[in-house]
Amino acid sequence: MRNLLIFITKYNAFFLFLIFEISSLLIYIKYNSFQKATFINSTNKVTGTLYTQVSQFYGYLSLKEVNDSLARENASLHGQLKSAFYIDSVEKRKVVDTVYKQQYTYIVARVINNSTNKRSNYITINRGSKEGIAKDMGVICSSGVVGLVVDVSEHLAIVQSVLNKNTRLSAMLANNKEIGSFIWGTDLDPKKGLLIDIQNDAQPKLGEQVVTSGYSLFPTGIPFGKITNLHAKGGGLLLNVDVTLAVDFSKLEYVYVVNNKFASEQTGLEAGQKKNE
Repeated sequence: MRNLLIFITKYNAFFLFLIFEISSLLIYIKYNSFQKATFINSTNKVTGTLYTQVSQFYGYLSLKEVNDSLARENASLHGQLKSAFYIDSVEKRKVVDTVYKQQYTYIVARVINNSTNKRSNYITINRGSKEGIAKDMGVICSSGVVGLVVDVSEHLAIVQSVLNKNTRLSAMLANNKEIGSFIWGTDLDPKKGLLIDIQNDAQPKLGEQVVTSGYSLFPTGIPFGKITNLHAKGGGLLLNVDVTLAVDFSKLEYVYVVNNKFASEQTGLEAGQKKNE
């Protein structure tokens, strides 16, 4: 307190000058209409600019909530697509009674860790068994196929990325439905993959889309990417096809975990059939 009094005493002339200066300005503005209007307009302009900056700042802080909301909405819309349903048709007396039943549902998750520069790349997402995620579920994003779930805890899950030497998924040509297998390849390029073992007479075309076949964890028609090159295998009966990936794995933020409601039923039946062979 003593130091403050000493400071004020030492610079009292300066403080008196400020008080008189401000007082004179206030009197000048208050009793002159033109100056008063100019001051108000200037103040409003400054205040408006300040409010705009503050609003933009708060808007930036709320981007995560907005993105979460949009991701949940996209997951809901994915579940309403025709590919998320199967048709239960019963023909009786030449009348077809068709009922669409939900086969696929989607769980939105945020990517919290991701690698793209290894031979075996994995993605960590912020959803786990508590939210209904289980091992062997497919994972997609708004652009296309991302990978499959390989490990789950209560709150987190590990996804084996498409960019993984062990990833092998059923795929097909979008135009003629020729089935093959999709793998990453051997050159460690995070933007390219391979569709292998396509029949030569399928006549795939450059630029044609490669999509999920529906024989695996995903609904039919989810993009892997587009054909950029064709390679004949030994004997010329089969083709390997270079594919530019639809997903930019370096920019992944939100993904959708695919819950195929019939997956366990199908797996059980197929496992029983193998035992009988």
